[in-house]
Amino acid sequence: MFEKLPDQRQPEPVRPSAAPANPAATQPGAAGHEWSASGMESAAFAALDLGTNNCRLLIAKPCAPLVAEPDQGDENPPTRPITGPRAFEVVDAFSRIVRLGEGVNRSGVLSRPAMDRTIDALKVCAAKIRRRRVVRARLVATEACRRAANCADFLNRVRDETGLAVEIITAMEEASLALAGCATLLDDACPHAVVFDIGGGSTELMWSRLAPDRPGAELIDSISLPLGVINLSENFGGDMLSADAFERMVAMVRAPIEAFEARHGIGAQIAAGRVQMLGTSGTVTTLAGIHLGLPFYDRAQVDGCYLDFLELRHVTHRLMALDCKGRAQEPCIGPSRADLVLAGCAILEAICRVWPVGRLRVADRGVREGILHNLMRDSAASALRRS
Repeated sequence: MFEKLPDQRQPEPVRPSAAPANPAATQPGAAGHEWSASGMESAAFAALDLGTNNCRLLIAKPCAPLVAEPDQGDENPPTRPITGPRAFEVVDAFSRIVRLGEGVNRSGVLSRPAMDRTIDALKVCAAKIRRRRVVRARLVATEACRRAANCADFLNRVRDETGLAVEIITAMEEASLALAGCATLLDDACPHAVVFDIGGGSTELMWSRLAPDRPGAELIDSISLPLGVINLSENFGGDMLSADAFERMVAMVRAPIEAFEARHGIGAQIAAGRVQMLGTSGTVTTLAGIHLGLPFYDRAQVDGCYLDFLELRHVTHRLMALDCKGRAQEPCIGPSRADLVLAGCAILEAICRVWPVGRLRVADRGVREGILHNLMRDSAASALRRS
């Protein structure tokens, strides 16, 4: 039933090593040195995704041979991954639930406790970036920072206290990066894909096409729903949830999805068997881990597995029968996310009802991997131009 794929004192401010289009987008670590094609495999790259709920860092080195894809005039380069069986090797990682966007839906601002928690996590990330002598990094923030009126002050504080320059990206770029990060899990024998990323403050939906003779996935269109696990949980509660409340959450999410469906006629493609589905988010990885009966979360078993919709609903019904304390006992949930998981289940259920593909593939990868792909691809191209 399941298929798996193998894995893959105050600091000085971080300054760009070159002059990219967005000065905050690429920055070196403490080493601050340029690297050549001959040293490409030893160069470390970093990607940080600061979301509404999580702060996640990935540091990796390219796997040889590293090939720069010709852009061929593409308007959507983030969806084109580096070629090769293993694009990079992860050398360090960090993930912490910080709930940066807690209360933003009501107040419109980031709270002091949320900012403090997040800066504590970012200090750990900054230390890792310097210790690994990262030469190129991109650090991005998403929905909570897009919404919060005081985000500029927060990011200035981040720079002052950690030395990290974090940039806010648009919802469109967030979707493109997520697609780039998980595109290798898509089957190019199936011409279309619905890809989604359920976040803390928003949900990104992507409609894409694939071709056997062209690597990666082409993003046709995307939509960002201002609905995620934190704001839905704050609106509906995170402890016991009645069937009626769950259905009201599903209906709230379903309405904008149906508008996106009407624009593209995805349902007709599904009926013709021409659509696959891929989910990249904590919700789907958590449900997969529970369904697999894992005694602790194991990315190697979750990333790349398939889940039937009936299996997803079975896990959802099981979790709805539990209170928050009961869900916290699930090893793949824990106390830090026990009040959020049912909101994620409702978002997932809305997606599955609008697009009854029947099964989805689970991706424990996304924005960070997309950033790394782009950094390494661009650096490989620069090295080739210099050689």
